[in-house]
Amino acid sequence: MPRSKDIDGSMGVPTFYGKELRWKRESAGLSLEETVAGSFYGKSYLSDIERGERRMPLDLARHVDQLLTTDGFFERRCEDVRRARRGGHAEYFVDVVEMERRAQEIEEWDPMLIPGPLQLEPYIRAVALAAHPMESDERVAAKVESRRERAWLFESEGAPESWLVLHESVLKQPIIPPDAMAEQLAHIVEVMRRRRAFPQILPRKAGAHPFLMGMARFMTFADAPPVMYTESMYSGQLIDDPALVKQYAKAYGRLKAAALPPEESLKLIEQTAEDYRNGKEPNRIE
Repeated sequence: MPRSKDIDGSMGVPTFYGKELRWKRESAGLSLEETVAGSFYGKSYLSDIERGERRMPLDLARHVDQLLTTDGFFERRCEDVRRARRGGHAEYFVDVVEMERRAQEIEEWDPMLIPGPLQLEPYIRAVALAAHPMESDERVAAKVESRRERAWLFESEGAPESWLVLHESVLKQPIIPPDAMAEQLAHIVEVMRRRRAFPQILPRKAGAHPFLMGMARFMTFADAPPVMYTESMYSGQLIDDPALVKQYAKAYGRLKAAALPPEESLKLIEQTAEDYRNGKEPNRIE
């Protein structure tokens, strides 16, 4: 069979792992379709793994080991790849980072914090140390770097279309000094003005609304069903049951309907940034 373009295995553990997988597969004379037959995964999923762009799930590693008679090689190396892909992210968030790269559209609700890819270093440090006060400087620096690397989600021309709903308290309850908070909010406005993502602010006077339980993120894909992700301080959960995701998506639609329009929301963020800059306590929406 014709060989695909070579993979540079020197780029890191995931690409080395993927290159070895492709070499074993092609040496056995198997196509992508033939390799995933009998598993729960598609050929595009396996192709992403071979390019080092996705992490191989344990059940697929076992399937590949049995098919290619590799004596447990890929199952044993799963942990190495998982650690390499983790970086400064929490373990439960690694799969979400990989999904973001494939998403066509992302919709998010944040009741308490600015979304990670929009956070600047002072904000990231404050959030990280609030959850992990004993964290080393090296680990905090890794969190800052990993989170800023995700800025492409709102700043790159190739980013997914994004829609954000933020609670007003995200703006009006500062977790960093006023000058830093002003800079942080001004950054959000600057990014949103590029029209690659659209914000809405849910006023504090809105009363009861969907998603009172916490944050939610919806991701849709060209080649896979949509998923929803939610998290608390030390854990996260991916929800992929189609009926449940659909129910949550309907609730998100009602949430958007209760929030301010995008342009009005941007003006509110701008005004709040100016209030911080001028030493004023931001006013609540009346």
